[in-house]
Amino acid sequence: MAITISIPTALRQYAGGNAQVSLEADSVGALLRGLAELHPGLARQIFGDDGQLRSFVNLYVGDEDIRYLQGEATPLRDGEHVSIIPAIAGGSR
Repeated sequence: MAITISIPTALRQYAGGNAQVSLEADSVGALLRGLAELHPGLARQIFGDDGQLRSFVNLYVGDEDIRYLQGEATPLRDGEHVSIIPAIAGGSR
């Protein structure tokens, strides 16, 4: 199953400059493992030393945050779109 994953601008340098990558995967976890294998530098940006997804990295399948689905066990269907959205802090008083 071909799944397209969008890479945010801030992380593209770790993904060979790619804005999107298409991989075969049946779950979000399998997709992330495939992405990490393909781009090890990107893996260090999205996974902590413990191998867990970093808390400031948000993943969406379509418009749904995987935290409200089944996390990395969220199943994927052919043609789905997954987005990596890094959390952004800031603002002013």
